[in-house]
Amino acid sequence: MSGSEPVFLEFGQLPDEPGAIVRPGARESYPDDVLERLHADADRIVARYPESRSALLPMLHLVQAEDGHITPAGVEFCADVLGLRPAEVMGVATFYSMYRRTPTGDYLVGVCTNTLCAVMGGDEIYARLLDHLGLDGPGTTDDGTVTVQNIECNAACDYAPVLMINWEFFDDQTPESALRAVDDLRAGRGATPTRGAPLCTFRQTSRILAGFPDTRPGANDSPVGGATLAGLRTARAQGMRAPEPEAGSRPDLGEGRD
Repeated sequence: MSGSEPVFLEFGQLPDEPGAIVRPGARESYPDDVLERLHADADRIVARYPESRSALLPMLHLVQAEDGHITPAGVEFCADVLGLRPAEVMGVATFYSMYRRTPTGDYLVGVCTNTLCAVMGGDEIYARLLDHLGLDGPGTTDDGTVTVQNIECNAACDYAPVLMINWEFFDDQTPESALRAVDDLRAGRGATPTRGAPLCTFRQTSRILAGFPDTRPGANDSPVGGATLAGLRTARAQGMRAPEPEAGSRPDLGEGRD
């Protein structure tokens, strides 16, 4: 290409991006009673931080708990409370995939399609769920109960393929177990995670992520299953251990440090 040829740069949202926060019909303001309640919660969140702007991530979870996704009203509220420009809030809200840009069902079903989950059946599970629910791609069922998306690795590769429903683990899934879970959720029968706390709604989950108490039974447990420890047990049974570092190969970390 010669230096005289023009270069075309296209700005704006890419075709495959998950939606726009600012769009027709999106909530633009809160009524006074909602503002009063949100301000009371925001005061508790901001008080945890030496600088108010550091509270932006939990604040976004707070407004997501109110609306079920990030709205212009939520962006403006966060900006006003934290002394930020709306563009700064928008930049963070659109950077992290945990913040939803479009209305989300009571249950956000994420199918891991990263390498290990994919080869263990994650791609098939995702395709079967979309077909079963009549979705052409990531989206929400007509009854507003379930939103399906494919997600990045959630550090549960030893239980692949994995679903995350409102960020609770459903391990060792098959297409049949995944379809059964979403059918139970849509029918109001609920679904039980493999480990962790019982499911709550997406909005309730967002409020918990904002830093408010999680009173569900098992919420503070950290169960570790057999698959996670299998390699360690095998190594111990075989008398395996990491080789000692060669002399001079480790930096001096100071006395008393490992």
